[in-house]
Amino acid sequence: MNLNNKTLLITGIGGFISLRTTELAMAQGMKVCGLQDSSDRNKKAQNLGAKVISGSVTDPTAAQMACLGVDVVLHTAELAKEGGSLDQFREINVEGTVNMAQAAKNAGVKTFVHLSSVLVYGFNYRDRITEDGPLCGENNPYCQTKIEAEKALLKLNNPPNFGIIIIRPGDVYGPGSIPWIVRPLLMMRQRLFAYANDGKGVINHVYVDNLIDAIFLAIEKEAYGEIFNITDGQETTWKEYFTRLAEVAGLPVPFSLPKDELKLFLQLRYQGQKLFRKQTDLLPEVVDFMSRPYAYSIDKAQKLLSYQPAVDLEQGMQRTQEWLKKTDIQKLVG
Repeated sequence: MNLNNKTLLITGIGGFISLRTTELAMAQGMKVCGLQDSSDRNKKAQNLGAKVISGSVTDPTAAQMACLGVDVVLHTAELAKEGGSLDQFREINVEGTVNMAQAAKNAGVKTFVHLSSVLVYGFNYRDRITEDGPLCGENNPYCQTKIEAEKALLKLNNPPNFGIIIIRPGDVYGPGSIPWIVRPLLMMRQRLFAYANDGKGVINHVYVDNLIDAIFLAIEKEAYGEIFNITDGQETTWKEYFTRLAEVAGLPVPFSLPKDELKLFLQLRYQGQKLFRKQTDLLPEVVDFMSRPYAYSIDKAQKLLSYQPAVDLEQGMQRTQEWLKKTDIQKLVG
């Protein structure tokens, strides 16, 4: 598929990945529209030149309206937290995803790209795990509902009339990333950030532009029915990543705690925030997300899509540093 002059609908268009996708898609000659349930986030996408419909991915009417006249849907909208109510996660991550796919199919959309996550493999997986799995929900609502959404979507795959592509990104960082840039830095400023077990294990980082390159390649090659792991392909330890992040922000290098102690600290902090009715920002389960042991394989994307990450960690951190110099990150989580 030639992307030039195609119309791309992005669900959750006000998010970090989606806003950058909007910029890069327009640079390729695509027309971009979006579906977003937050008016504040709508403005950011509209300022880039996207037409935005206000509404939820769980609303059949809003979904159908958003899909009219669209060639490709990129579904990024999700509930992404470390923990919470399984029913709430299912409503958005499974029912909302299926609702969008069915609306797209009914509207004659040809391509539906679903942004899933490598967390479908759980927290304890084999080294260089491929798209064949195994998958593991880990009794975690985010991991579990991402697995359920993928299974439900693949049942709707019916090329050439309607094709499903599933992308499993690693840990997406870059200017605007809340979990991997903004939130760690805000905690580092308060001397509250620590990594677990001496920072051992692998953060499977993917610079946001690399991820978007992979998405465009999958659309161009019409890789229907396929699933792809997407990372930068570098084996970077958690310690190395967060040390580099602190350095580009001019902050002291973070410290390490044993995993169990770090979980206990976050549990006490979480209970204290609830007691004093403060907004809870981190759940203890975040330690499981930030202590995964191994790299994921990107061989399939490299072979089938000719995917080659163009931005390495050093370049990605340099770009992030330039962004930090002109951005008040506190406002991004306020």
